[in-house]
Amino acid sequence: MSNEGVIAVERALSLLDCFGPGKSSLALAEFAAAVPLHKTTIYRLLNSLERMNYVVKGSDGRYSLGPRALYIGTVYATSFSLEAIVRPALHALSEETRESASFYIEAKGGRLCLYRAEPLVGLRDHILAGTVFPPDKSATGLVYARKEALENGTCEAALPYATVGVRDVYTSSFSMPVFGADDKFVGALTLSGPTARISVSDKDALEASIVLCADRIARALGASRRRREMAYRIKAS
Repeated sequence: MSNEGVIAVERALSLLDCFGPGKSSLALAEFAAAVPLHKTTIYRLLNSLERMNYVVKGSDGRYSLGPRALYIGTVYATSFSLEAIVRPALHALSEETRESASFYIEAKGGRLCLYRAEPLVGLRDHILAGTVFPPDKSATGLVYARKEALENGTCEAALPYATVGVRDVYTSSFSMPVFGADDKFVGALTLSGPTARISVSDKDALEASIVLCADRIARALGASRRRREMAYRIKAS
């Protein structure tokens, strides 16, 4: 069975992706400036979305999200579980890289390790879920120090952040910001392990793995394709 998908559906959904904070009402010309489609194609797609109540057209000719979009969002919100999304991703990342994978959220006085996955064999750095760390210059600490700049897209430093021996002299780590609904910063994804092993590993492969993992989590949490492509420097799906 082909896994190519349906282009027309993807195009229609790309129009829904154009809506966002400060962009609740859009004219045809604004859609045309945001997506690489001809105005005639956009118009036909919007007509289909309007018939299905995913968008509504105002008397001024501008389009807004319709009641069906609210219904789908409500269904998603009631079934949403951060743990159900993040835990499997951490275990997959740890299994792929054979290093420890962690997910941090903001906490009073620093950051909290909310979820953690460790390799089954070999040396590893030990961190318990629930541990709170103060601000520091580790890779994860850098994500939180630059959180606002990362969220508004003004941070130009290359990702992932990578540090050696900051929190623990024997440990190296890579860290990425994770975004969610409304492209808001949700937390930090960190890959860590013994410097002695990471120093002789394929650094490019490790970085690629954590970037793709961050993108998968962000996508599941509702981050827009534009935000993911901007933050992770990849062609997001």
